Amino acid sequence: MGEAAKPVLSVKGLTTSFLLDGQWKPVVRNIAFDVMPGETVAIVGESGSGKSVTSLSIMRLLARNQSRIDGKIVLNGKDILALSDRQMRRVRGNDAAMIFQEPMTSLNPIFTIGRQISEALTCHGDMTRSEARGETIRLLEKVRIPNASSRFDEYPHQFSGGMRQRVMIAMALASRPKLLIADEPTTALDVTIQGQILDLIKLLQEEEGMSVLFITHDMGVVAEVSDRTIVMYRGEAVETGSTSDIFLRGKHPYTRALLSAVPRLGSMAEQKWPLRFPVVDTATGERSEPAAVADTVVSKTPVLEVKNLTTRFAVRGGLFGAKTGAVHAVENVSFDLFQGETLSLVGESGCGKSTTGRSITRLVEPNAGKVILDGYDVTTLDSSSLRRMRRSIQMIFQDPFASLNPRMTVGTAVAEPIIEHGLASRVEARNKAADLLEKVGLSADMASRFPHEFSGGQRQRICIARALALDPKVIVADESVSALDVSIKAQVINLMLDLQQSLNLAFLFISHDMAVVERVSHRVAVMYLGEIVEIGPRAAIFGNPQHPYTKTLMAAVPVPDPDRRRVRRGLSTEELKNPVRPLDYVGATPRYREIGAGHLVRLEPAASP
Repeated sequence: MGEAAKPVLSVKGLTTSFLLDGQWKPVVRNIAFDVMPGETVAIVGESGSGKSVTSLSIMRLLARNQSRIDGKIVLNGKDILALSDRQMRRVRGNDAAMIFQEPMTSLNPIFTIGRQISEALTCHGDMTRSEARGETIRLLEKVRIPNASSRFDEYPHQFSGGMRQRVMIAMALASRPKLLIADEPTTALDVTIQGQILDLIKLLQEEEGMSVLFITHDMGVVAEVSDRTIVMYRGEAVETGSTSDIFLRGKHPYTRALLSAVPRLGSMAEQKWPLRFPVVDTATGERSEPAAVADTVVSKTPVLEVKNLTTRFAVRGGLFGAKTGAVHAVENVSFDLFQGETLSLVGESGCGKSTTGRSITRLVEPNAGKVILDGYDVTTLDSSSLRRMRRSIQMIFQDPFASLNPRMTVGTAVAEPIIEHGLASRVEARNKAADLLEKVGLSADMASRFPHEFSGGQRQRICIARALALDPKVIVADESVSALDVSIKAQVINLMLDLQQSLNLAFLFISHDMAVVERVSHRVAVMYLGEIVEIGPRAAIFGNPQHPYTKTLMAAVPVPDPDRRRVRRGLSTEELKNPVRPLDYVGATPRYREIGAGHLVRLEPAASP
């Protein structure tokens, strides 16, 4: 009998502590696992669970004067914690490589990507510069970057987010490591790009025989990529097992809570209206199913009408900064929104969905079209009329921390719009702010705290309370839950649906997350290159998608079921096409074909994915 294979990575009794107020506080406690040759192990958990600290401890990338690592880490036969700094530098790259969530922070903006990958080859190997150039081009081709030789001399800012992540993977592969640690490598990417990167990592793993340690909070991604899964909660591994077992027979309450919070594409097939997410107690694992809700769309008169909205941004070049073209961010967009309705605008980064939301509220000035709110054309209002109009329409943004003044208590932040619009005295405004905080699931006594004292989910609740302060009819939610952990995301969406039920709010929900969109929407509009290519009732869009781009978006959504794992080799590696047009460009007037009641698909699109 042959000798049993040895683990590429063996972690035993790993405890990592940080120095806080002069005392060592353990943030990862007694973690133990192995990664075998060619195996993919996922560490899954929400923010603060310790999963990223675990990966940084393995690579010894934590600040030595602020952290302490105990236990044993053996990587490719080397005792990591016993190595000198110089020896550890050789381990990084040769034995293990790491890719991170945001590639732009990992790449040097002043060096070409070719130089940065070549440098990794010459540092860790014995190649000449010309050999390194040839190998770099081969690596870029391997990670499916089109026209690799011509893009060798381009800078990071000239690549899209997905292409930058491919560059990081090429750099990680440069020294042919035995282990690739991928720390949330697809979290910041659109769903179609995420699908491409997951496929790419899996394909390269097969070709190179690598092991992969995948760090994520997304159970859908776990189901797609991992052989075994470690669930982390508050610094401890609470459950470990094969990915199939974890999904089918997960025992720990937190594991069950994570799985229950994952939105599943197709789960709304039998539902007529939006539906709250089930609530799961992380202490007991008990799940309370959401009650069916009544239809909130009762009026046949739209509260918001958008007609042929067009927004373009000038592109300047040359010595004197003359206009050379225009970014056609929003092109001839039209739709209605009814009181109590949620219309979702979906598409990838750069499709124009956020610019549409900002143009409607005139945070960005549109070039043409009409936005009718309460019978008034928003695009023609002067500054004082626009100020009054903003009582009726409010925005919630992706990053709640950036939306709140760090030097202002949250009570003051929520009361500020009421006072600024002269709708109440300071005392009355403070009382209303306290009521609003309770309405969004916080307590009134939190009003005296500052934004940094709250979690991300709580901060987003505060932003919702602030948006409600002026009693708006319409809320534009721009990627408002994209940055939140899955269970917090479910809680915030449940809050939004509850508020819609009680206040009859209309939501324009801007998102790239198709599974969440299916849960919250009455109708869906799909955007591509600044245009709506398909619009219709939620059931029609998800049950009978017609446009190729809509189908691409659906196919890319990770399925949280290991038994339905599929490799999407057919997904395009192309970047989203460039929306920059010459100054004299005149776009075709969009024409639509009606598939069913209210279900329209764009005919002869200007561009197809």
